[in-house]
Amino acid sequence: MAKKKITEIVEEMLEDYLQQEGYELYNTEFVKEGRDWFLRVYIDKPSCGENEYIGTEDCEKVSRYLSEKLDEADPIEQNYYLEVSSPGMDRPLLKPEHYQRYTGSEVEIRLYKGKDGTKNIQGILKGISGEIITVADHDGREWELQLSEIAKAKLAVIF
Repeated sequence: MAKKKITEIVEEMLEDYLQQEGYELYNTEFVKEGRDWFLRVYIDKPSCGENEYIGTEDCEKVSRYLSEKLDEADPIEQNYYLEVSSPGMDRPLLKPEHYQRYTGSEVEIRLYKGKDGTKNIQGILKGISGEIITVADHDGREWELQLSEIAKAKLAVIF
């Protein structure tokens, strides 16, 4: 079974349950690392503020539910490890809705190819329009970047 298909099945299995329990699906991946396969599910709370976060109890609860559903449906042929977690403080920005949600936040961007002498940009995410994001760096420059230029984007952790 193709890995995209597995993530779609998992997302469908979780959709109603997560909504009912006050969670949202941040991302799902089914990847092979070395000899082992991992099904990773990242959950969040829709209004995750400073005093709200995903804890280990939340992850255990979703993991138990999903494990039971996967055992019933048995959609994955090979052995795998199921991991349910929070996307973390330095969460990756993977989808347009992630960029939309974190507009105004400090981000770190790594580009596939250098642009104006740099591959790394850190600054405030100003927004997304279609396939273009705008980031204001700390020197006051505004960068307009195509999503296809971005190798990795994540929230910056500031202490």
